[in-house]
Amino acid sequence: MSISDFRKKKLLYVFNVFFDVNQSGEIDLKDFEIAIEKICSLRGWPADHPKNKETHDVMLKIWEGLRQKADKDNDGQVSVEEWCNMWDAYAKDPSGALDWQQRYMNFMFDLEDASNDGAIDATEFAIVCSSYGLDKKECEDAFGKMSKGEKEVTREQFAALWREYFSAEDPNAPGNYIFGKTSF
Repeated sequence: MSISDFRKKKLLYVFNVFFDVNQSGEIDLKDFEIAIEKICSLRGWPADHPKNKETHDVMLKIWEGLRQKADKDNDGQVSVEEWCNMWDAYAKDPSGALDWQQRYMNFMFDLEDASNDGAIDATEFAIVCSSYGLDKKECEDAFGKMSKGEKEVTREQFAALWREYFSAEDPNAPGNYIFGKTSF
């Protein structure tokens, strides 16, 4: 079974917006280095701040896990095809999520939960997603759809939405909005 056009659009969206930050057409270590700088700048964490170091450590572990799983030709880069194949395998068995996928999901939740209260609200969500170049109003609309109108999304809810994003074929599934976009 090949990946549907709908799921492929979602996968390419995350690939292009959140991972291939230098727009080279492939994901590599440089993308992660740029993302780390962007995240630390967004949060105002200077180089000597503990959260800066934690972000570096987590993001580099995510990169290593992604590279080990998806980089099938061992060229130090993850191509679109390698990316899609990896997430297609995840969609077939989300319960078998890889360590780096869990780590990335938790990292995104923690990044969006700026107040550190255990839940993401629309403002926190929109600030992070719009920092990747998305329209803030679209991010707020996406949060409303993702949260099904609730004011907050907990980590447990986010985990279910995450699984849904990477595996759902239903264009109206709430999980489709976890990366701030309202349509594909």
